Amino acid sequence: MADNYRWADLGALGAQGVPGARALGAGIERMVTGIASPPDTRRGWTARLNYLTKSPAGRTALTDAGISRRALAAWTAGKRSPSPKNRAKLDRAYWDLRRQRVTPHLKRRLANNGRGTRIEIDPVDQRNVQQPHRRDLAVRHTNVRPRIWNTAVDAWLDDDHQAMEGIWDEIIMDLGSGYDAYTNVSSVGWAA
Repeated sequence: MADNYRWADLGALGAQGVPGARALGAGIERMVTGIASPPDTRRGWTARLNYLTKSPAGRTALTDAGISRRALAAWTAGKRSPSPKNRAKLDRAYWDLRRQRVTPHLKRRLANNGRGTRIEIDPVDQRNVQQPHRRDLAVRHTNVRPRIWNTAVDAWLDDDHQAMEGIWDEIIMDLGSGYDAYTNVSSVGWAA
């Protein structure tokens, strides 16, 4: 019984992983960010600037990020480049708007016409756990229902860690007995 208690304290015996809720959020984030040019390159900040200046919502995001009209005019006219501090603001405004815009698409993709999306849950890495303390954990698969995906995407968008933890608990409950061994994981993945 003492070993089970210590197992719950991730890392006490050498296991490595992250909370499942964080892994789920990171997976959603990867769907949105994909491969984007870094904001500190000319191509990266120019792409973000173009995206943000093409719509009223983008211009509002720029204002909300604290970017002045004067600076914006100088950048769009090619008179100067944004400072590193302003590039960070530009990047934040870009991703905030992008996340809001892709949310409906993410929900539709993950809902998969009402079928949900099957995920793979990789258990914690036990390479550094001594043999007598290792648990027999396998990669697990479960189908996440559309209702749960909708809630997860909303929690991710709101950066609501507590809600994500509740969602993760609901997902792993479907794994049956031993579900608590998947509170922390190496990774979570899916193809959607």
